Amino acid sequence: MKYFDEAKELWLNYVPRNGQSDIVEGEAIRAIEKLRCEAQGNGNANWDGGFEMLVLYILDVLNDPDVFSTAMVAEINADVHTLLTSAEDPYLEDDLYDRLTDRVIEWHIAKGGPIKREKNPQLYR
Repeated sequence: MKYFDEAKELWLNYVPRNGQSDIVEGEAIRAIEKLRCEAQGNGNANWDGGFEMLVLYILDVLNDPDVFSTAMVAEINADVHTLLTSAEDPYLEDDLYDRLTDRVIEWHIAKGGPIKREKNPQLYR
């Protein structure tokens, strides 16, 4: 991970102990780590619509051609596709999760965050 210290700072400042973050970057980091933990710790045994919502949230934030090149957007989309299709075959390596976390930090820097967000009342993960 290229931006470990920056990701740790976002985590400490914007990810609550329980529930969703009210900051876009905090929620994206929280989503990535929830997905990593579910895959590596549980083999996606608890995978449901809530985890799909987390993946789609990451895509919604990072699929941003104002911040990322066409090639980078394609890589983000490929990583998200891997996660969306891994319910039965979890992605266990850190590289994908670390890469998405680095993209969140780059997005945060480009947008001059932190950026406020409304919590999703349908998301229970």
